[in-house]
Amino acid sequence: MVISTPLIKAYARLGQKGAAAGIGMLEVAKRDPNLRVVVADSIAIASLDRFYANYPDKVINVGIAEQNMIGIAAGIASESGSNVFACTYAEFIIARTVEMIRQNLSYHQFNVKLIGNSAGFAMETLAVSHWATEDIALVRALPNIIILSASDCLAAIKLVIAASLIKGPVYVRLSGGLNCPIVYEKDCDFTIGKSNIIKKGEDVAILATGLMVREAMDAAEMLKEKNINATVVDMYTIKPLDTGLLDTIFSTHRLVVTVEEHNIIGGLGSSIAEYKCDNNLHARLVRIGVNDRFGELGSLRYIWKQHGLTAEQIASKIEFLLK
Repeated sequence: MVISTPLIKAYARLGQKGAAAGIGMLEVAKRDPNLRVVVADSIAIASLDRFYANYPDKVINVGIAEQNMIGIAAGIASESGSNVFACTYAEFIIARTVEMIRQNLSYHQFNVKLIGNSAGFAMETLAVSHWATEDIALVRALPNIIILSASDCLAAIKLVIAASLIKGPVYVRLSGGLNCPIVYEKDCDFTIGKSNIIKKGEDVAILATGLMVREAMDAAEMLKEKNINATVVDMYTIKPLDTGLLDTIFSTHRLVVTVEEHNIIGGLGSSIAEYKCDNNLHARLVRIGVNDRFGELGSLRYIWKQHGLTAEQIASKIEFLLK
């Protein structure tokens, strides 16, 4: 599926979940007549209105019962072998259902794709009950599940399609609201197990995921004004890591910084730290993320600022680290 630049800009207005459901999942449905979508009273929440209007017979609404949703999705997949998408808030689809994911998907490897909407702090003033800042850590610990994280709406569409082509469970992490910042102005390939280099520099490498990719790009522009050249990488595959790229990054940069809208324990930074340690990679690694706390509610950027996740704060920290 090739997406033109005008469409990329148009889809950005939908937000990641709107693009993933309204464009990506519709494309999957065209290719897979047996596709089923299971929701927990979350057709509107998951921006599935357009999909439901086109394919009402493919959508199964189990009500506000996320644990049942996982079991039902697994049951359908076990009998049909076809793709089953389960969609709701990231916090509810992971933290509330982790035992069911472990028993039904991780162990049996059924063909269920978990679509987690509004990850990180996207739900803003709904606060801790709706924030998802531990979801990557929870899923990373479970065998046999791929973890993908979209940086913008193009990525959301392409990753949903890529996930549908994999046999077995996948978690697709989506974040943000309407008018999602654009990372990719031109169509781009997304291969599971790989990552995309957005910008090349020699002084520092910023490895970011999700909405933090755009912040990392902006931070790199600020650093350039101070003669610091940064490589920026979209780590859209969190599990499995793009180890070939990591080997190159650690051998060509003296400082590597990870940035994520997630607890620094168990997320992207932890995963890369483990790889660095196990493989004796020598560049310095610094993790930027949620420092094992919740913080105050507020607007998205207000919350990001509490945790040092704005472009300005990222650039400032990197400048300090390079002194």
